[in-house]
Amino acid sequence: MCGASTAALAQDKVTIEFAYPYAALFDVTYEAILPKFYEAHPDIEVKFRASYEQYEDASNTVLREAVSGNLPDVTMQGLNRQQILVEKGIANSLQPFIADEADFQQDGYHEAMLSLSTFDGDVYGLPFSVSLPVGYYNMDLLEVAGIDALPTTWDDVVTACEALNASGSGNPIYWDWAITGNWFFQALMWDQGKPTVENARINMDSPEALVVLETVQKIVDGCEMKNLSSDEAVSTFAAGDLPMMFTSTSNVGRMMTIKSDFDFVTGNFPGIDGTPEGLPAGGNAALMTSASDDPRVREAAWQWIKFITSGEGAAEVARTTGYMPPNKAANDIILADFYDQNPQKKTAVDQLPLLSDWQAYPGDNGLAITQVIYDGLERIVIGDATDMEELQQELVEEIDDLLPSS
Repeated sequence: MCGASTAALAQDKVTIEFAYPYAALFDVTYEAILPKFYEAHPDIEVKFRASYEQYEDASNTVLREAVSGNLPDVTMQGLNRQQILVEKGIANSLQPFIADEADFQQDGYHEAMLSLSTFDGDVYGLPFSVSLPVGYYNMDLLEVAGIDALPTTWDDVVTACEALNASGSGNPIYWDWAITGNWFFQALMWDQGKPTVENARINMDSPEALVVLETVQKIVDGCEMKNLSSDEAVSTFAAGDLPMMFTSTSNVGRMMTIKSDFDFVTGNFPGIDGTPEGLPAGGNAALMTSASDDPRVREAAWQWIKFITSGEGAAEVARTTGYMPPNKAANDIILADFYDQNPQKKTAVDQLPLLSDWQAYPGDNGLAITQVIYDGLERIVIGDATDMEELQQELVEEIDDLLPSS
């Protein structure tokens, strides 16, 4: 009889398929979440697909799977990559599931963060992890160079670079220009209070965009910045050989684990003229992309989405990474003492009032526009572009060719 019951239980289990990006960051998070989920939902099995390399890969993979009929039930997508999946009817609205939940808002979702996944009034995703750009500092190396205050502007950063090079650094900074989704380009646009996208067009021809290009050139040239990859920069900083690094808060948890013995602190993202007016919200959201006709599968997918984005599930994001949970209950209740004990992870939380949209580019060529801006920034970094007004005009023309015709 016992054997029959066990077989029946196994047969009653619902299996859902799940895919997410950045295994190096998130494997440990899901390893912590999964046992808790199974304890709460023993009738659901989560089958993990091969992870996406980064957000662009996540979008391209799901778009291909929609054509081939092989979509996962739940996918994690960059906050700036949700729109295209909504527009193409790949992402399922979560409103029917939310409507069936009693006191859904009491689960603690930040309204500003929930809005990042809301389109035409319907919620299509629940934000899972949210990041903001921050500064990483090796205070031992800064002290050797006579620097006793963290820079608050990019001019301050360049001045610090000069002092570091004078003290023998030779490799004072990495500014993560290549980070996914032109995130740092958008950061310097929001810094000036200017969105990158307005009225279905890219503000590449604006005075603010020129300031962005000139600021990148100032950082690269003034700091004699080496053209490292993001992974190389993280490894170099962890080894104690890179004094300053500007990147996502997502790497803070990993850095605290792998760094050598030096005084590591984080600081607010510098501004062009002072405190930035805004900063783009990085991170990802859980979207239901299930094509199953079985209501049990869709309900299981919803239970997984809800669990990983609320309460204890969301708290594991902060515990295992440098991301912030997009959930007020996790931040204010479960993690009440956590940020006092982990000040390196608190910097991004302090910057939450600056939270702005990580914008998607309009039309079917959004990924191609991302590549155009990436290529333009790369030309600055390698010294191929020296005239920023000329570069701006070239980017304007290339982007205009990719935008939807009005």
